[in-house]
Order: sequence, then C-alpha cells, then structure tokens
Amino acid sequence: MTDTVDDVDLPYDEESASQQEKIEALQERLEVLESQNEEMRDKLLDANAENNKYQQKLERLTHENKKLKQSPLFVATVQELTDEGVIIKQHGNNQEAVTEVTDEMRSEIEPDDRVAVNNSLSIVKTLEDETDVRARVMQVTRSPEVTYEDIGGLEDQMQEVRETVEMPLENPDMFGEVGIEPPSGVLLYGPPGTGKTMLAKAVANQTDATFIKMAGSELVHKFIGEGAKLVRDLFQVAREHEPAVIFIDEIDAIASKRTDSKTSGDAEVQRTMMQLLSEMDGFEDRGEIRIIAATNRFDMLDRAILRPGRFDRLIEVPTPDVEGREQIYRIHTRDMNVADDVDYEQLARESEEASGADVKAICTEAGMFAIRDDRTEIRMQDFLDAKEKIENEDEDEDVSKTFA
Repeated sequence: MTDTVDDVDLPYDEESASQQEKIEALQERLEVLESQNEEMRDKLLDANAENNKYQQKLERLTHENKKLKQSPLFVATVQELTDEGVIIKQHGNNQEAVTEVTDEMRSEIEPDDRVAVNNSLSIVKTLEDETDVRARVMQVTRSPEVTYEDIGGLEDQMQEVRETVEMPLENPDMFGEVGIEPPSGVLLYGPPGTGKTMLAKAVANQTDATFIKMAGSELVHKFIGEGAKLVRDLFQVAREHEPAVIFIDEIDAIASKRTDSKTSGDAEVQRTMMQLLSEMDGFEDRGEIRIIAATNRFDMLDRAILRPGRFDRLIEVPTPDVEGREQIYRIHTRDMNVADDVDYEQLARESEEASGADVKAICTEAGMFAIRDDRTEIRMQDFLDAKEKIENEDEDEDVSKTFA
C-alpha cells in the first residue's frame, strides 16, 4: 500500500528549516499524492468495469423478465384472405376469426400459412412450415459404401430395381417417347438375409437423388394422428428435395392386413397406413419421388398397398442358388487372405439353403478360426468348420423356438 501524506515526516523544523529543505519536503509530499491518485484511478476503472458488467446482466434479466410477463402467442392457420380481413383458424380449439392486418403483412401471407396470433387474435408474425424433425433426420446425407458389385446372385432383381428407380431419374425422356409412365414404386420381399436392404443401399450409393430411409416401426406411435403426421412430413421433405428416393424397411409393421380389431393401437396403425396409401397414390401428384420398400412377411401385407400405382413392381429376392452362393463367397473373401486349397464351388454346394447373410457369417467365422490358430491364412477346413458351426447355431435357434 502506498504511503499517505500523513505518513511522511517533515525533515525539518518549521522555524529553523531553510527554504531548500521546505521545497524538498513539499516535493516528497507531491510524489505521494500523485502515487495515491494513480492508485485510486485504477480502482475507479476496475469499479466502472464491474459496474458495466452488472449493468449488462441487469438489462438481460430485465428483458427476460419482460418476455416472461408477456402474454403467449398462439399458433393459427390462414384460411382465406377477404376484403373484410384475414380469416384464421386457431390450432387446438379450431376457433375461426376474422382479423385485420397491415398491407405489408397481407402481401406476405397466403392461405394455409402458419402464423402467430396474440390474445386478441391479431397476427403478430408468420411462422415457417411445420415439419417433424424426425422426418428430416431420416435423410441420408452420406452415401452407403455398398455398390452393385457387392451383391451376388441377384442380377435380375438389380436390373428391375435400376429400371424402376434409376432410369426414370437419369433418363425420363425415354419414358415420354415410349408413351408410358415410369414405375413409381418397388417392393422387395423374401426371406431374411437375402440382400433386400443391400439393394436399397446400392441404389443410395449410385443415384444422385435425395435418399430418405426409415423403418416401418418408426411410424408406429401411441398418440392419435402422430404416425400419420410423420408420414405427411416424410413425403413433404422428399418433395422439398426432389428428385428423391424413400426406402421403407419392414413395411409390414404399418401395412399389414386390416382386421375388425377395435383396439386403439390397431386403429392408429391403420390410420398411419391410410395416410401412406394416400401419399403413394392419392389426388396429389407424387412428383419425382420413387419408393422402395422391403419386407420378410409378404403374406401379411394389405392388398391395397400391393396394387399397381403404389407398388408397380413386386420383386422377390429369394435365397441364392449354387451359382449365387459361389459368387457371394467370392465377394466376401476378396479382401481376405485365403489359401489356394479353398474351393468356392464346393462351399456353395455344401451351403445348401444358406442366405447371403449366412455366407457372410461363415466367411467371418472362418477368419476367426484362423486367428485362434495364430494364422494369417484362411484354409478350406476353416470354412467347413465355420459352416458347421453356423448350421448348428441355426438348428439350436429353431429348437428353442419350438419349445418357447
């Protein structure tokens, strides 16, 4: 702490001190005062900075408090613009009202626009179109790494899918010259693990269109109307990003045959399916939107969704034959260190009724057998042991289902 003026002793006697001694003493006092003044100035600057910080905080809290005290705004939809004013319908209670708006506001709004209104139902501002965020996150922004070269034994199915999805997007004039409408949807059905989802991934990889993926179970909700709304929003996102491809996996979750069940859950699933049917082939033109769906339970699907106009092509994806299995073995082992004694043809013949997923599991398990023996090369015996292990696991699973 700097000395104060009172702390400085006078080096002279008031009566006997000379003029020079008095001047030096006064200079010493002046230096003390200047030092003290500088210190007080620094403290004042610090205090002002602290005061400004608290002042800003006070203004922010005052603004937040004012906003909290304000009356909430209500969401409404513009029904009609008339000479008397704007007819709006408030959400929730469906109350209709006529309200006045400025000429500037009138030029900005149209029927079906969402607006915010106050307690007196005056339009305060316009709102953006409502779209469920869950529908937007279903958009695939990064293409899968699967290509058509990664799929074996499904040449005919790949050709039909490409004709339905890729050709109308890449060469639409060809269909116009022939005089036909391009197929708008394709349904892939068959046993589990045969490559239905892989086909959809390959389409997403090859096409430049917006790809939107979802599972049928994601459309099943417990609240009335929520599933149907998500379907509407899903197709709205697709329309905003045309051309687009929508892939619905496990579509049987929402498109199973209708029954006379009166439970609220079944009724909600049927409402969701009705909305899906309307979006696929209703009064509104679907535009440049193609639909791919997949299911393991073709027998459960409602006939309404299977008719032409909704799914123009029903493509069966069966368990691969011997040639297909051999091709799948070669695909899944092309990056593996395989010994010369591996006979893919023999493996394909002995892997009877194996799906593409089963073949991939056998290849992975064969690699694990080599790792257990501390080898970097995979032999024929490893594949045979792996095949036997996978088959035994499938048999154990079937037995457990029988006694369940």
